[in-house]
Amino acid sequence: MAIQIKPRIAAFRRPSDPLQVAKSLPQKYFVSPEIFAEEQKKIFSNEWLLVGHQSQIAKPGDYFLVNVAGESLIVTRDQGSLIRAFYNVCRHRGTRLKEDACGHASAIQCPYHAWTYGLDGRLIGAPHMDDVPGFDKTNYPLHSVNVGVWEGFIFVRLANNPMLLENWFAPLTGKFSHWNIATLRPAKRIEYDVHANWKLMFENYSECYHCPGVHPQLQKVSPYDSAENDLREGPFLGGFMKINPGKSLTMSGNACAAFVGEIENLQQVFYYSIFPNMLLSLHPEYVMVHQLWPQSPERTLIVCDWLFHPDAARAGQAVYNPDDAIEFWDMTNKQDWHMCELSQEGIASRAYEPGPYSSRESIPAAWDHYYLSVMK
Repeated sequence: MAIQIKPRIAAFRRPSDPLQVAKSLPQKYFVSPEIFAEEQKKIFSNEWLLVGHQSQIAKPGDYFLVNVAGESLIVTRDQGSLIRAFYNVCRHRGTRLKEDACGHASAIQCPYHAWTYGLDGRLIGAPHMDDVPGFDKTNYPLHSVNVGVWEGFIFVRLANNPMLLENWFAPLTGKFSHWNIATLRPAKRIEYDVHANWKLMFENYSECYHCPGVHPQLQKVSPYDSAENDLREGPFLGGFMKINPGKSLTMSGNACAAFVGEIENLQQVFYYSIFPNMLLSLHPEYVMVHQLWPQSPERTLIVCDWLFHPDAARAGQAVYNPDDAIEFWDMTNKQDWHMCELSQEGIASRAYEPGPYSSRESIPAAWDHYYLSVMK
């Protein structure tokens, strides 16, 4: 899904040619295995990546696994409630430590030779190693991964000495406080296996030029030409669209839950893309977030979560019907992914060449501009 954009093509014109408008990316960026490998190295092995929400590991010992740039990681909460991330690799002979996608454990034990690690990564047990000359358990902790939390969302970064997460998100400090995102709780997760390049999802999400024909149900409650964008350059892009008075983005058109916070305007929905793998959709009564995980030049795994106020399902609440919103966006997501797959098929053709962005597509143009700057 996406938002319509106010004209701002000028930012992407060549200084020497004021009439030159932005165009879509060349074919190689969508089909080339070499470009895909370069993206994995320069972007997905180097940037802060969304991997989940803190509610997924609410208690010490809770954990989940995530695959980042070909690496299996364990994300867990230690006994002091600190969120940590480790490579899923035993320091003995490299065995994968955890196989289940999520779970709970008081320690991390290798299934092969029972080397055991604390939730803080320290090696606390190594059978029959005491008689090995010079062996010291303190020399063999799990290899840690940079981890941070922003608005309740967990991010990891494989690169050494990364920019602190709070510095990365400094431009957004306080921007989303009304939604109380850190306190929200997940109601549903749906995974989509989309046969299209990951960049097409970002470009699609960032404009509503396509909405009248692709999303008739959405168009009825949120006019495609109602958007205003406040973030127009860099890694954070987007703004809001209007919701018709008395309506909500649900199958019924009615509000499906208690509001997530003290929302100033109940007739607005906010859409932001956060480079390189997060799409954040903020509604008055729920938050929807997508994680994008490129699998190949022509395939992307999308993980979509819906989050609601923790008291939304409490007895006495007038309305709590999360499926009303989930079904609406599952339908809309599938409409978008189908268009992305059609785009992928067309771009792979020898007939494809970059086309000009319209005045309603300045945010996709801005996204391309930032992407290319990272790939230099």
